[in-house]
Amino acid sequence: MLLNISALAQKEELTYAEMADALEYLYKLDYHPVAVKFFWDEQEYDNFPAEKVPGAKMTLCQIALASRMNNHIVKAREDHLLCGNAKTCLGMRQASDEEVEGHVKYTADWDLAKECLLAKPMLPLGKLKGFMTAPLGRTPVAPDVVFMVVNPLQAYHILNDYIGAKRVPSLQFNHTINSAVCGGMVWCYNEQKPNMNTMCAGSYTSGKTEKGEVNLFIPGGDMGALVKQLLRRTAQYGGSSMLGSPGQEWPGLHVCKKCPMVRFKDVE
Repeated sequence: MLLNISALAQKEELTYAEMADALEYLYKLDYHPVAVKFFWDEQEYDNFPAEKVPGAKMTLCQIALASRMNNHIVKAREDHLLCGNAKTCLGMRQASDEEVEGHVKYTADWDLAKECLLAKPMLPLGKLKGFMTAPLGRTPVAPDVVFMVVNPLQAYHILNDYIGAKRVPSLQFNHTINSAVCGGMVWCYNEQKPNMNTMCAGSYTSGKTEKGEVNLFIPGGDMGALVKQLLRRTAQYGGSSMLGSPGQEWPGLHVCKKCPMVRFKDVE
């Protein structure tokens, strides 16, 4: 392995770069985990040393994409956002009847569409000054939420490691209409619990998420414990996979659980 698993497993505190290396290498992630920071103070946002800002209005999914796939540290505020769903979830605008009209197609019922809109996770209205997205390994600040786009088997391993790290026996998630990334990360932040959801129309078409992945969100303060659990377990078993006989390097080597045909033996 490229990482010194034993040494990292024994560290009291991991850097964000070490966390990112462990997550990307051991879970075989396709993309960088994205650190998300909410700015409640205008001066803090203005002084934050980002590398990029959106050159035109973009969706939140597209902004996060720059960190997830291009390794950029980005900051943005309300006038950078194209997506109304994100503005509502981030508390940058009041939910309105006009916005309900865009949700009726999901329910075929106006009253239910309004209930669904108002049920979305939201930050306090008018309080957020801006936000940052950065690759976890390069974040200059402690993240409020870490956002990952992963395949379902990677999500399975990550959430199982969260259960092991936090010693909680089960997890529940929040799905809302057309607000997968914005609503998903806000729910995670508000509840301080992991969240997982499917792609919404916006994240599927605008966020380069067309390969069957899911959105996964972890409270930023829990990342150290999660990664230490991954490292401790990998050091104990020799690999990160939980499938079949644990300890395989690739999460998912045994494509059919306990199938006698999908096994490898040493060369004699």
